[in-house]
Amino acid sequence: MQKYVIALYIRLSLEDYKYDSMSIENQHLVLHEFVGTMSESPNAEVLEFIDNGYSGTNFERPKVQELIEMVRANKIDCIIVKDFSRFGRNSIETGYFIERVFPLFHTRFISINDNFDSDQHKGDTGGMDVAFKYLISEYYSRDMSIKTKSAKYAKMQRGEYQSKICPYGYRKSADDRMEPNPETAVVVQLIFQLAATGIGAAAIARDLFARGIPTPGEYKAAHGKLYHDVSRTHGRWSNSTVLRILEDERYIGSYVIGKRAVIEVGGTRSRRKDRDEWFIIPDHHPAIIEKELFEQVQSVQRRFSLSVKKPRDYLLKGKIICGCCDHALSRIEQKKPFYMCRHSDADKNSRCHNMRVDAAGLEQAVFQTLKQQLEILLPIHTDGTIHLETTVAQCSEYEKQLEDLKDQKQALFERYLMGEIELETYKSEKADYDAEILKVKNSYAAITAQAKLKQEARERQSNRQEIAQLIAGSDGLTAELIELLIDKVYIFPDNRIEIAYKTHDLFEY
Repeated sequence: MQKYVIALYIRLSLEDYKYDSMSIENQHLVLHEFVGTMSESPNAEVLEFIDNGYSGTNFERPKVQELIEMVRANKIDCIIVKDFSRFGRNSIETGYFIERVFPLFHTRFISINDNFDSDQHKGDTGGMDVAFKYLISEYYSRDMSIKTKSAKYAKMQRGEYQSKICPYGYRKSADDRMEPNPETAVVVQLIFQLAATGIGAAAIARDLFARGIPTPGEYKAAHGKLYHDVSRTHGRWSNSTVLRILEDERYIGSYVIGKRAVIEVGGTRSRRKDRDEWFIIPDHHPAIIEKELFEQVQSVQRRFSLSVKKPRDYLLKGKIICGCCDHALSRIEQKKPFYMCRHSDADKNSRCHNMRVDAAGLEQAVFQTLKQQLEILLPIHTDGTIHLETTVAQCSEYEKQLEDLKDQKQALFERYLMGEIELETYKSEKADYDAEILKVKNSYAAITAQAKLKQEARERQSNRQEIAQLIAGSDGLTAELIELLIDKVYIFPDNRIEIAYKTHDLFEY
């Protein structure tokens, strides 16, 4: 017998930590106690989906997304939450899933505290009580967000609020304030001293690498603070890291906060605010850099500042990766544009140091590779036809056999109820029917799987033919081909290229 799959969804936001009743342990206990009272419980498979630290105002949560995908794959029979707000505080999105999506996939939804069971509301939306609970939950979330933000801004103005993460060169003191870190503050001072002599960010980055000084990310990772992926750094400082340090006013003791504002409540997107909207608090913490030195470096800011470049559109934008260090190559716009690996600029011993590749030549090479790959897989005289008619006919025959056997089994049961046959005869013949039904079901499942594989093969072949026609009609690489096929293009110092395709099985038999 197929198991009845129950999904328990648990969500805890940062604000919910204040309330024991909202804890993950409490939600876990309530949900499992409820499952124990369900008639489906003895034959049920219970799965847990926990989003810890996520707001309910949107559905950009990893576990709720995983749950929804399983619903769409018809793998979930029932979803249980402690209350509506655990699943979501956005009334429109929450209502859409409960009233439209879950019924479509025959998934039952239960909210324990709200005494809501979708099986008891088939054909309606649960009435005004449910609608008001959606709206109250959403209003609570928005009101809490506004109050939290107001309190944080008030602390900013008083100089009390500060980020949990200190900038490079600082650490948290015993009283949770910022203080210079003896190990890294000297590196920040070195960077400013070098900049004051007039050398550029690239030269400073090379100097820091030559001295064997770990990058900020590497230093934090070595001390257990894994904020960034430093697996590809290898001690190479980037120009942008140096420039950001040189522009940071926090090194003269001023605390700068509130540079960005979230665009929507509960969202993650933000915008950079104008400088006059920032909170700048002088003498907030001990300075690492003297104000005179900082201003001296800023006096030549034109040479150091991170330029605001207009976005440029070109083929293979964001696709070209160094095959040695796995960093994106920079496109240098000259009379003959080329790509180069800037990350290895400081390391003269790196294989990709000063590696350059002509942009036009690269685009042509990628196009020719695509063309040759498709020609190998799609010979001119192959039509790629895959016949499904026989398989479809077999599926229909098995479906008919199953219906007939079920009707015969039902008729057998009715004969037993009418007293036409004895119990032993009924059990014996029923066992025969069950065995035959299982045999037909297995055959049906096998032929259905075969039909699916053939259908996928036909679709794959059709996609190849469409792409081949698209390539045949092009004189060179196009944005459409890149968007359709290419994930990354890896470049190596020996002018070798490797293409990572978006569809992995496209070029496989």
